[in-house]
Amino acid sequence: VRLVESGGGSVQPGGSLRVSCTASGFIFRLSDMAWYRQAPGKQRDLVASISTSNTTTYKDSVKGRFAISRDNAKNTVDLVMHNLEPEDTAVYYCNVYGTLWWGQGTQVTVSS
Repeated sequence: VRLVESGGGSVQPGGSLRVSCTASGFIFRLSDMAWYRQAPGKQRDLVASISTSNTTTYKDSVKGRFAISRDNAKNTVDLVMHNLEPEDTAVYYCNVYGTLWWGQGTQVTVSS
């Protein structure tokens, strides 16, 4: 199993970013996927998930600002983030939901 994140970076408060995950080594279309994030000194938290039938869930603090989507033809799962806040600063990780398969993470920094 391989999960490779891309995107992320630094943005000012109120800005937008997209993080993407390209998956391989398993049957992507049959797997629920998720994005987690971990801020310094804090536990890793679920941000959003998407099922094989495209049902989505979101952490309360990101509802209305973040959107998760998947492309089964490309084996990718994206997280588009709008109206970013300093509290969104963290390393964002792609995950095959319910497993210990993780990507290496990508840094998102929101700062003025």
